[in-house]
Amino acid sequence: MKKQVCYIIFLFMTNILVFYCQSFKMMTYNIRLDIESDGENRWELRKDFFVSQIDFFNPDVFGVQEALPNQIKDIESGLKKYTVIGLGRENGNTGESSSIFFKTEKFQLIEQNTFWLSETPEKVSRGWDAACNRVCTYVLLKDKKSKTNFYVFNTHLDHMGEIARKNSVKLILDKIKQINKSNLPLVLLGDFNLLPSDERIQMIKKEMLDSRDVSEKEPFGSEGTFNGFNYNKPATERIDYIFLLNNNKLKVNKYAVFNESKNLKYASDHFPVYAELKIEK
Repeated sequence: MKKQVCYIIFLFMTNILVFYCQSFKMMTYNIRLDIESDGENRWELRKDFFVSQIDFFNPDVFGVQEALPNQIKDIESGLKKYTVIGLGRENGNTGESSSIFFKTEKFQLIEQNTFWLSETPEKVSRGWDAACNRVCTYVLLKDKKSKTNFYVFNTHLDHMGEIARKNSVKLILDKIKQINKSNLPLVLLGDFNLLPSDERIQMIKKEMLDSRDVSEKEPFGSEGTFNGFNYNKPATERIDYIFLLNNNKLKVNKYAVFNESKNLKYASDHFPVYAELKIEK
């Protein structure tokens, strides 16, 4: 009888801990668009390794950048436990997307949208001095077990437009304030095409936390996230990030940049950035 009572108490306390400290595995990954000129690094030759890599790390939520529609379909086909949300940046839902994948069994989709990084974010458009159309996709998810709600924003800033990157950061931060009126836990991830010392990254860090900076465990892996498919050269440029809204509701257990290879080849010209997060209530 005493053993049964102890077991019931243990289960009760375990459920309380799960409810008050819910953990999630997050990842951001620029997958490199499918382009024939990549030759031996083209998508057709690396997609199986890419999908198996994601499957092994098993993130609860992950965002991709540069993903063309056929690449999204390949990932969906290989990872059936996820739901994907996102729009292509060109007319007719074509072109690259900054899509978000989440585990279907674990989360309920409450809200979703995509906006363009431009003066007219509600429609397909190119902003300021950008070389390309750019988008930000976001979702509001509810954890089915803990009933916790949280936002995930995923974006890819322009690689050339200096004004565009600055204004895109301002737009995203403004949108976060407009959308997240309840001050829920929120994650902003993606490829920002900016180094940590850049003033535009510092703009973000005035309102958000860099998961690498606040990880409880020492960051694992390389600091750089862009490898350029160059296996023989260290990756030193850090341009991919996972930021947290600074409202004391999200903590970082672990942070890592994974640099696995297969037959001296990488799955993308970027490394995946991983963070294990916990939401405290």
